[in-house]
Amino acid sequence: MDEALVKVAFVSNLNGTTVAEVSLGSFLAPLCILSRGLFLIVFHLCRGVLPLAKGAHLVLDFTALIMPMVLSCTVLSDILHWVIVGLAVADLFVLYFLYRNKKAHTGGSFGGSLHSFMNSHMETNLVPFVTAFRVLVNVKTAISILAVDFSVFPRRYAKTETYGTGVMDFGVGAYVMANALVCPEARGKKIQGSKFKYVVKQLLSVWPLVLLGLVRLASVKSTGYHEHVTEYGVHWNFFFTLAIVRVVASALLSVFPISSSWLIALLISGVYQFLLETTDLKSFIIHSSERTTFLQANREGIFSVVGYVAIYMAGVQVGLYLMRTRTLVKDWILVVRNLLLGSFGLWLVLYACQTYTEPVSRRMANLSFCIWTVAQSLFFLACLSTADVVLLFAKTMSKFSLVSTSWNPAGSSQTEGKLRKKMDELCLIQSVNRNQLLFFLLANLMTGLTNVLVDTLKSNDFFSVCVLQSYMLMNSLCIFILHINNITIKFW
Repeated sequence: MDEALVKVAFVSNLNGTTVAEVSLGSFLAPLCILSRGLFLIVFHLCRGVLPLAKGAHLVLDFTALIMPMVLSCTVLSDILHWVIVGLAVADLFVLYFLYRNKKAHTGGSFGGSLHSFMNSHMETNLVPFVTAFRVLVNVKTAISILAVDFSVFPRRYAKTETYGTGVMDFGVGAYVMANALVCPEARGKKIQGSKFKYVVKQLLSVWPLVLLGLVRLASVKSTGYHEHVTEYGVHWNFFFTLAIVRVVASALLSVFPISSSWLIALLISGVYQFLLETTDLKSFIIHSSERTTFLQANREGIFSVVGYVAIYMAGVQVGLYLMRTRTLVKDWILVVRNLLLGSFGLWLVLYACQTYTEPVSRRMANLSFCIWTVAQSLFFLACLSTADVVLLFAKTMSKFSLVSTSWNPAGSSQTEGKLRKKMDELCLIQSVNRNQLLFFLLANLMTGLTNVLVDTLKSNDFFSVCVLQSYMLMNSLCIFILHINNITIKFW
């Protein structure tokens, strides 16, 4: 059998994993971010001088954030729960050490310290866990698109064929959600001038995505690179989906109130599911063997856009809520609670939807897929925001705030502000955040190059992990070099 066909077969006809296992993975990255922050605090308390050298910060962030994520979806996937427990215990131990150190100097009970912390003010010009969410979704996507071609990557994590919940299935929906969280509408920017001109402007602004989609299409067809046709279709790819979702969502948001985004999301996904159930649309998407016309050839990519638009509109509503100005710690703790309640509520709805309609299907982007994506995204945001609150508590106890991409206590001195800015300039999370689309494009190019140079299916586990770590290191290094040189690649 042709090598390309073998690789396609390797990623085809998969059924995914459980919703619980996907949710379990949401704990790892927040714990890694917390561990990295606690390490810097303890390093400072042990008389270490910050910031470190540029290379040292890259190594620290890569080791603390990227490496565990690669290992978690490869050789450690079967014991991920123990990895998470181990990290949590280690972080709790460090937090106890910081509390004991504070108590030795200032005294006071833990309850009193906690009460004072909850009522304290904080700097809220940014929402760091939203940045972390967007970056981590991008990073996890970069890891997965190459890792899926290696046998060390569990098949249950890969994209499902028709129904199921794979880790990569969530990654696709979360990528759309991540874009929606920080769109201009979610950040409260008003439409200037004519609404028609605004929509036209958005239409023109997505040309880089269309161009990247065309380049990917041409390169795949010309090189004979393996492609899973039932994923998006013969000519379609995710870049086209992103472009259309953005334009359609902008048009909807120019007509309907932004505060009603959740209702628009519900209507779109509900009507789409109704059509799937009452017409031949579902049979056409899943069972049709004809791919002669453009619509037939790309039916998965074209019709799934409807579901992704619904996810985007839901993401706008979430972003609108998260971007509100809040100055007290207890206000953000309330946000964490609401994110958790929202995710648990949607999981109950998901259970009912899968019971009485149909299971999750990324291929169709059906109602169940939309609900699952939003529920899982809210849970991941809740985990990240919890880690941020805990890290802020550690900062408050240690009176040290030089940890990038995290909240800071209010009232910091000008000197501390300058040092924090310097730390941000050496932060890998900020590096990826600065050039997100470029990072995604670079990962796609490196994935193709790696598949040409390496026989992924015959690689043993050790070699596979080494290749994946090297691949992510190269991606991280390129994006880090651009960041420390203050270069933003944005030409549109």
